[in-house]
Amino acid sequence: MRCKTMSIVPALSIALQAGVPILTWGPPGVGKTATITSLAETLELPLEVVIASIREPADFSGLPVVGEAGVYLEPPAWAHRLVRAGKGVLFLDELSTAPPAVQSALLRVVLERAVGDLTLPGSVSVVASANPPEQAVGGWDLSPPLANRFCHLYWSLDTQGWIDGMIHGWSISHLARLPQGWEDAVTAKQGLLASFIRHRPHLLLQVPNDESQAGRAWPSPRSWVMAARLLAAADSVTAEDDVAAALLAGCIGEGACLEFLAWRKDLDLPDPEEILADPTRLKLPDRGDQSFAILTAVITAATGRLTKERWAAAWLVLALAAEQGKKDVAAVAAKKLAAARRPEFPLPQKELREFVPLLQQGGLM
Repeated sequence: MRCKTMSIVPALSIALQAGVPILTWGPPGVGKTATITSLAETLELPLEVVIASIREPADFSGLPVVGEAGVYLEPPAWAHRLVRAGKGVLFLDELSTAPPAVQSALLRVVLERAVGDLTLPGSVSVVASANPPEQAVGGWDLSPPLANRFCHLYWSLDTQGWIDGMIHGWSISHLARLPQGWEDAVTAKQGLLASFIRHRPHLLLQVPNDESQAGRAWPSPRSWVMAARLLAAADSVTAEDDVAAALLAGCIGEGACLEFLAWRKDLDLPDPEEILADPTRLKLPDRGDQSFAILTAVITAATGRLTKERWAAAWLVLALAAEQGKKDVAAVAAKKLAAARRPEFPLPQKELREFVPLLQQGGLM
């Protein structure tokens, strides 16, 4: 899903603040570098620009240096500056013209933020930009391992937005900031995506056969985890639907994204807090994927803010689910709920009866 030039900024801002590596694709001259520079300034983050195409592998994997304790991998100066700042943006420009050896050296930088023997702070975000190989001098397709570490965002020129910017200026001062505690919702999004994969297991991993497509966004266990984080971040600022869709497609690809969005729209899930408030109102649908999603959402909500009352209500929900013929689905949620138990919480003997053998087998009782 392609973002218009002026509407890509909210998606970039959300991903940058969420700490998910971003790769922006677009032809030369559309403002990728200028936009990322302005974003860093607006968010008050130090920016280090590294042109990947003119670097050597040692610039990212570290230069071997002999010291008193042996050989260590000395990182470049830009890495030391980011560590001293404690936060910032590492901007890898011209990534599609970086040769394969440099791309390999970038694998740990992008995923683990490790540069030589130095680890960048967790508050340092990694952003890259690339021109499509056919539009880059000496361009290379991205290797699948490197491509799958990014959320890919695509630029589509918005003529009217450019005209407005030329006349009135390009201001990005009104960016939505992620609120404190937004990460608390990540677990719920993980549960939702897990429910979808249970319904569409073939979408968990789909490595494209075509080399050029393997260098873009495609679904993998890693990219689904990134998608959950970005969905939570987007919801925390009430992002527009097209922004959330662009972030999701940027992680798992457009095909998997469209299937998930259609599935989620068809779910019509009840509010898990309403079910916890009155478990007797629970009536699960016939569809197994809907039931799984509902129970996962309820248990995630209960364990996210666990009290003795919510603990008891959650077990009652699972017991009622078993009575309604959904014991197998409820059993998965029961393991998660049992693992969250606190020592002072009593075991609900009646509601727990259906799940005792399973929990004993798993070492949870």
